[in-house]
Amino acid sequence: MSMLTPLWISLRLAGTTTIILLLIGTPLAWWLSRTRTCFKSLIESIVALPLVLPPTVLGFYLLIVLGSGGWIGHAWQQLTGSSLVFTFKGLVIGSVIYSFPFVIQPLQNAFESMDQRPLELAATLRASKWDRFLTVILPLSRRGFLSAIVLGFTHTLGEFGVVLMIGGNIPGKTQVVSISVFDYVEQLQYHQANVLSFGLLVFSFVVLLTVFSANRFYQKKGI
Repeated sequence: MSMLTPLWISLRLAGTTTIILLLIGTPLAWWLSRTRTCFKSLIESIVALPLVLPPTVLGFYLLIVLGSGGWIGHAWQQLTGSSLVFTFKGLVIGSVIYSFPFVIQPLQNAFESMDQRPLELAATLRASKWDRFLTVILPLSRRGFLSAIVLGFTHTLGEFGVVLMIGGNIPGKTQVVSISVFDYVEQLQYHQANVLSFGLLVFSFVVLLTVFSANRFYQKKGI
């Protein structure tokens, strides 16, 4: 099997996960930045839980819930006749949960630090909620969205414990780059492991350099 196959699976997984997290996380982060409910701390703790839980622990409970004996896995199997564990769909679900705080928290921080006067002005001009989001909220929080996208994507790209527990190690289906590197090391194939590891190292460095440079540019421009 080509070394590019695990890379493609990882990139596909990271891209899909990031898009889903943005769709789910943006309204949730906005709500958390505005709500005064007494349950806010509870919800924030649940969102941040993957930050402190060992990946294998989270992966174990996801394996139980998504398996044929779990309520989600059983319901899915009844509806579709297929399993969620050891599939790409299962990897996406696990990755969304595992990377949740890496997208929610930057967005929430960006929304909380946003100047409210442009929003109030847009409201007085009778701009719709969608117009306010596109013309006011999105431009003012672009740095938060950039951080959320990069953190969500790169964190998913480097997953190991959660994807191994849920997806196993099926070549061409659920074997991502991190697991492939581990396999090469176990087989003492250090050259192949080095190629994949160095590629991820360079990619991660370039992405972080781009983010820091963009944030520095926005800061200088006062954006």
